[in-house]
Amino acid sequence: MRITCVGGGPAGLYFAVLAKLADPAHEVTVLERNPRGVTYGWGVVFWDDLLDDLFSYDPVSARQIWDAACQWDEYEVRATGKSVTHLAGYGFSLGRHKLLSILEARALSLGVDVRWSASEADISGADLIVAADGAGSAVRSLDAGHFGTSVAYGGNKYIWLGTSHVFRTFTFGFERTHAGWIWFHAYPFDSSTSTFIVECTPATWAGLELDRLDAAAGCARLETIFAAHLDGQRLVDHRADSGGTGWMNFRRVTNERWDNGNVVLMGDAAHTTHFAIGSGTKLAMQDAMALADALAAGGELAPALEKYEHRRRAALAPLQRAALASSEWFERMPDYAALPSIRFSYALSDRRGEYPLWRYLLHRATQQAVPRALLRWALSARRWTRARRRPGVAPTAPAARAAPLPTGG
Repeated sequence: MRITCVGGGPAGLYFAVLAKLADPAHEVTVLERNPRGVTYGWGVVFWDDLLDDLFSYDPVSARQIWDAACQWDEYEVRATGKSVTHLAGYGFSLGRHKLLSILEARALSLGVDVRWSASEADISGADLIVAADGAGSAVRSLDAGHFGTSVAYGGNKYIWLGTSHVFRTFTFGFERTHAGWIWFHAYPFDSSTSTFIVECTPATWAGLELDRLDAAAGCARLETIFAAHLDGQRLVDHRADSGGTGWMNFRRVTNERWDNGNVVLMGDAAHTTHFAIGSGTKLAMQDAMALADALAAGGELAPALEKYEHRRRAALAPLQRAALASSEWFERMPDYAALPSIRFSYALSDRRGEYPLWRYLLHRATQQAVPRALLRWALSARRWTRARRRPGVAPTAPAARAAPLPTGG
C-alpha cells in the first residue's frame, strides 16, 4: 500500500512508524511543511496510559521517549494572597522537538520517506492519505463540507511561551492585577526549559494592553506580572522574530465524518481537546495506533476507516467532556478567587465536579508534610509497579527516576 501522511507531527510520524512495522512493504511517505529541525511549541505532557500503549506498539521508540522524559510528582498551586498548596498526581513531559526527533529517526530507520518543506500538493497517487496536519488542516479544508467540520472558540485568551526557569514540578500560578486575574500552567520538560502557558479573560487581556503589544513587549509585561515565579528568567514567544504574537482563543474542532474516500483525518485535524487537560499529543498518537490496528486487520479500506473512527470516537467522548468542563472552569476562574487556599486548589482539581467527599478530606490532609510525603511514596510505588510490566523494562529502572520528597510546605 502507498501511504502518504500529511503532517510531520507526533500523529503523522508515529502512524508512519506503525505502518512500516505492520508491513515493511508499505510505501510510506511523510510530508512536513516546515524545514527539517524546525518546529513550534515547547513541551508536551503525558501519563502512564500513553507509555503503556507506546511500549505495547513499539518498545524501541517508547524506551527512547521514556528515557528522555522529565518526570514530575505533584501539582503545585500558587495564587496571590494564598498559601501554596499541592495536588496529588504525577506525569511526564518532553520537549516537542525531542519527541519529533525520536519519531523521525525511528521512521527513517524503518524506511519511511520523510520530506521536509513539502506541500500537500504531493499527495497524488497514494492509496491512503492521512491528514495529520493540525487543527487548521489544509487537506481537510479541500472538502470541509463533506467532513462536516465545525469550529467553536473558547472565551479566554491564551499563549504558549517558554522560559529558561525550570519549575520543580507542574505548577499553576494565579496573579491578581489591576485588570483582573491572569494565570499560568507551567511544567519542566528538560534540564533547562519549561513550558509556560498564560491564560486570562478577554477583559483582563485588554486591560493589561496585551491586545496592543507585540511579542517582545508582551513577554516583558508578563515577566513583570509573574516575576515572583520566574526567578529573573525571561519568557520567550516563538513568534517574536516574525513581528507577530502568539495570543489566541482555543479552537474546538469537530468533524461529522473522519474519512472521504482514501483520505482520513487524524489528531487535531479530526478533533481538538483543550490544553487544560494536557491530552492533545496522547490522543493524536493513540489515533495512530487505532488506525494502524484497523488497517492491519485486512479487508477493504472503507470498513477499516469506519472501524478506526468508531473506536476513537468512543475513546474520545469522556476526555472531550472533561476538557470542556475544564476549559469552562478556567473561564469562570475569577468566581473562585475568593476561596481560601485549600478550597481554591481543590476547586481547581475537581473542576469537572465528579469527586466524592473523601477526595476533599484527602486533599486537606495531604497539605501537611508527612501525609503528603506518604501519598507521594504510594504514587511512586504504583508508578514503579506499572512500569515494570512494560516490555523490556528492568524492574529496578523506575526507582532511579523518582524525584526526591518535598521539603517544607
